[in-house]
Amino acid sequence: MTKAELISAVAEQSGLKKVEAEKAVAAFIDTVTTVLKQGDKLSLVGFGTFCTSERAERKGQNPQTGKKINIPSATVPKFKPGKTLKDAVNS
Repeated sequence: MTKAELISAVAEQSGLKKVEAEKAVAAFIDTVTTVLKQGDKLSLVGFGTFCTSERAERKGQNPQTGKKINIPSATVPKFKPGKTLKDAVNS
């Protein structure tokens, strides 16, 4: 599903106009991004938790040249699904 398809689905299920649904989806994405940038986590009970994790610096190798490289540390976003979502997907 693409972002445009998500907006259409939200508009259809909520009864909102597409423009309003697009604003709602954009607001949700912006809020999640802001919370994660601040180092916090966002928990939606039953759905899941958006959080960040630190990835340490590590050694790597360029597959084309074989040259050894350093891959810098990074903060990466993660999503941990909740039990209700897991059960819904597996039923």
